[in-house]
Amino acid sequence: MPMIANRLRDRMARFLIAQNEPQREALKLVCRDQSLPLMVRLKAQLELQKFPRYTRPVGVHNKCTESGKTRGLITEFKLSKIVFREKALAGELPGVRKSTW
Repeated sequence: MPMIANRLRDRMARFLIAQNEPQREALKLVCRDQSLPLMVRLKAQLELQKFPRYTRPVGVHNKCTESGKTRGLITEFKLSKIVFREKALAGELPGVRKSTW
C-alpha cells in the first residue's frame, strides 16, 4: 500500500506543478526584469512566495512507474533496473531482448 500512495502522491504533484507552471514562470520573469520598478518586482516576489510549496518543480524526482523507486532508474522506460530486467526477460518490453557479445 505505501508504494501505491507514493506513486499517487508523485502523480498529483506532477499535475499540480504543470497546472501552476505558467503563473509561476510569469512571476519569475517579472521578478528578474531589472527594467521594472523595485516595488513591482517585490510584489511579484511576494505573490510567488504565496504559492503552495508542492507547486515547486524542485520536489519532483524521476521514479519507476511500477515500483516507485527513485534509484537505479532506466529513464527511457521509466522503470527501475530490477523491474526492467523482469519485464525484459518476460518479453513485455517491445524491442528489448537479452544481448550476448
